[in-house]
Amino acid sequence: MSGPLPLRNVALVAHVDHGKTTLVDAILRAAGTFAAHQQLVERVMDSNDQERERGITILAKAASVVWQGTKINLVDTPGHADFGGEVERALTMVDGVLLLVDAAEGPLPQTRYVLSKAVAADLPAVVVINKVDRTDARPDEVLDLVYQLFLDLEVPDHHIEFPVISAVAREGRSMVGIGMPGPDDDLSALLDTLVHYIPAPIGDPAQPFQGLVTNLDASDYLGRLAMGRVVRGTLRANRPIALLKGGDAPVVSRKPAQVLGIDGLGRAEHAELVAGDLFVLAGFPEVEIGDTFADPADPDPLPRLTVDEPVLRMTFGPNTSPLAGKDGAFVTSRHIRERLERETLGNVAIKLEDTDSPDVMQVAGRGELQLAVLIESMRREGYEMEVSRPEVVTRDIDGKRHEPLEEGIADVPDEYVGTVTQTLAPRKGKVLDMRPGDPGRTVITFEAPARGLLGMRGEMLTATRGTALVHTRHRGWIPWVGDLPTRKGGAMVSDRSGVTTAYVLDNLQQRGEMLVGPGETVYEGMIVGENARAGDMVVNAVREKQKTNIRTHAADDAIKLVPPRELTIETAIEFIADDELVEVTPRFLRVRKRQLREQDRRRAGK
Repeated sequence: MSGPLPLRNVALVAHVDHGKTTLVDAILRAAGTFAAHQQLVERVMDSNDQERERGITILAKAASVVWQGTKINLVDTPGHADFGGEVERALTMVDGVLLLVDAAEGPLPQTRYVLSKAVAADLPAVVVINKVDRTDARPDEVLDLVYQLFLDLEVPDHHIEFPVISAVAREGRSMVGIGMPGPDDDLSALLDTLVHYIPAPIGDPAQPFQGLVTNLDASDYLGRLAMGRVVRGTLRANRPIALLKGGDAPVVSRKPAQVLGIDGLGRAEHAELVAGDLFVLAGFPEVEIGDTFADPADPDPLPRLTVDEPVLRMTFGPNTSPLAGKDGAFVTSRHIRERLERETLGNVAIKLEDTDSPDVMQVAGRGELQLAVLIESMRREGYEMEVSRPEVVTRDIDGKRHEPLEEGIADVPDEYVGTVTQTLAPRKGKVLDMRPGDPGRTVITFEAPARGLLGMRGEMLTATRGTALVHTRHRGWIPWVGDLPTRKGGAMVSDRSGVTTAYVLDNLQQRGEMLVGPGETVYEGMIVGENARAGDMVVNAVREKQKTNIRTHAADDAIKLVPPRELTIETAIEFIADDELVEVTPRFLRVRKRQLREQDRRRAGK
């Protein structure tokens, strides 16, 4: 019987939308992982609906290919800072990275963030300049920028001599060096380079077993699954192994319920996995990220992985509006609690806490996008709930209240530089650096308290007509900076239930911007628009036109309604004030006051 194949573990790292997941598709095709009869799905690694719609990768995933007798495990990582925890953990599973850079856009903020993590782990890189077929491609300049980035990050000398590949991932073509791959080229140049340049895993299969848990997953049949890498020794399916949690926690020793390895796009049972292999283990419900699996005869723990702390929190509770229960399948607090607890099994960056109310739970996460993705997932599964405005998690340092600080990079057209600095000023933001980017664009580096950045991305995109690229990451903690501005206008609050009419909306739209159109069901306490002035305004949004027999020419003119503002989950949770909630159902997003009756709001205000 032949022994295991030689192995290479590689992570794909890049900025959002530079083609990582598309390149994985092409590699899987080139290595014949898709069977001839299999339907080819675009971006096969983005298996989650939201990943496909938003065009981003949310979860780190692994697949494997066999190339010229060598098995290559590919770990696809997210490019968004909100999912940075996934990137850090993915890098502990690999021995090198494939850094993907767009031939026109060059290295962007997130490229720097992900590469800095790889440099900290001392991982060699293979650089792929992707999309060289773009009409605005400038591969030579981009390669200079990549070298500059490596120098800025003070990469050790032996990693600066990295191999460079030019590729058109969408068509599965590559070549060594800078240029345009020919029509007959395939991905052999890239795969050969990976096998030659990325080191094989170190770790002696004959030593006592040791494995590090880097990620969690959950299965309906097997419960919590531990994912990670065999650091040394051999993991055997029918032998007891010890789970080491560190500290004073007792050592748990038992046989795993199932030992799976990564095969192609799926997972398959293995009798044994050797040093360097990636594993998925069932049968340890108490496992956490950072734990070590070891030989019970030699329980030697590995250094623990650290995961960035959550910086934002919001409350989730059952829907209490008059329209509750009409749309969703799961509407009770027990349903919501069970779903959130299930989320924490596999998602380490989300933390749950109880609140004063037994029905309402507090959920903390890395950023707005991450929390919005969670709410959207629950809503698609048929959950109905109401959520509060996100607030920052504070920390007591030396007896003073501190809040999270974020560092951001905005890449904007030159004419909007003033707009960005004006947006930052009231939010207590500071510009740290300004340098020219691509022709006609400027890259602004800034820092601001995380509270100040809530809603800023939307405001910046509106102000720059959708041309700004904004990326932020957690930088540490600063003393509480005091009050920050919230939305400019007050709320238009409906004073009764009913169905909106075009006649009354025509009058109301002169006082502000509407959030509802004609023919929509509203209830007392629901917010139907944003007042142009500060302060809330109670309005009747369901009044009909009185039918009299007097006709005037002006009154018979057709009503022209401005389309209402479309709310998404992100914009809704940014829009609301502290005394308001977002009602989320599978089909509707509504904004409402916490206290629906006006007299209750007055009493609470006193």
